[in-house]
Amino acid sequence: ERFYAERALRAGAQGYVMKQEAVEKVVEAIREVLRGELYVSQEMAGRMLHKFIRGAPAEDASPVQHLSDREMEVFHLIGQGYSTRQVAELLHLSIKTIESYRANIKAKLHLKNASELAQYAVQWIEHAAQSQRLH
Repeated sequence: ERFYAERALRAGAQGYVMKQEAVEKVVEAIREVLRGELYVSQEMAGRMLHKFIRGAPAEDASPVQHLSDREMEVFHLIGQGYSTRQVAELLHLSIKTIESYRANIKAKLHLKNASELAQYAVQWIEHAAQSQRLH
């Protein structure tokens, strides 16, 4: 939740609700946003406040957080097993553009080659899915 909520808020979202939240929480979030307030869960608000006051804890130090939104989208598709050509077709971009994104992602994540990138992306997606199941 932290990763996507922070990214969404930085991109201009007025709130973030996890999909497994109860209907009452969704209604509460909508009301908050309509009043011109920001909405995140209490847990998320606490973590964000802690991060602001104390600095980012070690668990937030994931280099994946430094990816742009488009790089994150490409990274996610790589983790799902899509080839460069398939990613290009899905995103309606050229293969050269996707290759540039892949190179940027490898540099930001300090990965040596395409195999390391694919392995890291798969592991990251599996970890994110497991974290979501635990919450």
